[in-house]
Amino acid sequence: MHGLPTATPAEAGLCPERTQGIVQALQRDVDRGRLPGAAVLIARRGRVVLDTAVGRLDPARDVPMGTDAIFRIYSMTKPIVSVAAMMLVEQGRLLLSDPVGQYIPGFMKQQVARSAPEGITLVPARRPSTVQDLLRHTAGLTYEFTGNEHVNQLYSQAGLGDRQQTNAELCERLAALPLAHHPGTTWAYSRATDVLGRVIEVITGQTLGAFLRDHILQPLGMKETSFFVPPSSTSASLKRFAHDPDGGTQMAMHDPREVPALEMGGGGLMSTLHDYARFLQCLCNGGELEGQRLLSPHTLAYMTADHLGSAIGHTDNPLLPPGHGFGLGFAVRTEAGLAPVPGSLGTYHWSGIGGTHFFVDPAQELFAIFMAQAPNQRVFYRSVMRGLVYGAVLA
Repeated sequence: MHGLPTATPAEAGLCPERTQGIVQALQRDVDRGRLPGAAVLIARRGRVVLDTAVGRLDPARDVPMGTDAIFRIYSMTKPIVSVAAMMLVEQGRLLLSDPVGQYIPGFMKQQVARSAPEGITLVPARRPSTVQDLLRHTAGLTYEFTGNEHVNQLYSQAGLGDRQQTNAELCERLAALPLAHHPGTTWAYSRATDVLGRVIEVITGQTLGAFLRDHILQPLGMKETSFFVPPSSTSASLKRFAHDPDGGTQMAMHDPREVPALEMGGGGLMSTLHDYARFLQCLCNGGELEGQRLLSPHTLAYMTADHLGSAIGHTDNPLLPPGHGFGLGFAVRTEAGLAPVPGSLGTYHWSGIGGTHFFVDPAQELFAIFMAQAPNQRVFYRSVMRGLVYGAVLA
């Protein structure tokens, strides 16, 4: 159970029929074979108004989805690790202006790949990347799957996704590769939060998993959130369709019960709908839940402000749509219009490549979580859920 206060939709200013319509819309997609199953939670004004699941746990078996199912949340790991880093900032153990190379020496003197008529050339980075750059994805890093440029290809060849390497070994490999951009000049979604996880390890002397467990997961009562599903867990882990219902190539997904050496800060956690709701309610409360304070309200407001401004460019990317900037671990809405989805100024959100996403609207005291293992439909459901949820908010 999530353990959070509950209310009827009407008590929280939502239309009961439209709230139920969210469930009906998802059930229609389950019935027509578009969605294997999903779990959804909506909370407003500190109370949960919808907590439900549709579809099946495993598309190949007739086992109903439950709200206690464990999902691979992939990049929804990033906000948790970003909060962990800011906890160290509040303790005076880390500065956002610190060069990454202060903690991982290979990052101190990096080079940037540049295309030229004669081929790829390497030039020294204009400045070292900082911890702030890691948090806002301006460190010059990238992901192997976000393009087909020279650096993307080098990432693909470097075995960065090997789950049997440690965070330290991953960062050694990353530091040896050229950057895609000069630090501080371009927002590019990247392995930066993986590196941030290693910075946390160096400062604390703990593994990332141990630090998260001791300082975030256990204090918040997130009992089913970890880098693998232990044998003792009674909650079942999710499976996706064997074949993409839209005809695309299905993404490979890791075994949630495999114990990885790589505790990947950018995408390694498994979690449940109820666990993640406790994390988001903590953020909505200004950094505190049930007497456990992770951050001050001022730090959270700083994290969810735009840290890009007009000086830092970014390419067209569905992860950062028009009308949005990026804070420290979250995309942040900066315009009432422009974006292709509803939302208030200051709404912040993030998602996972496996099909999970959340958004928090402080102005409406509202948050919603959508959990599914439908990687190829992830962008569709991010947009659909915004329309469904805001369509139910009447007061």
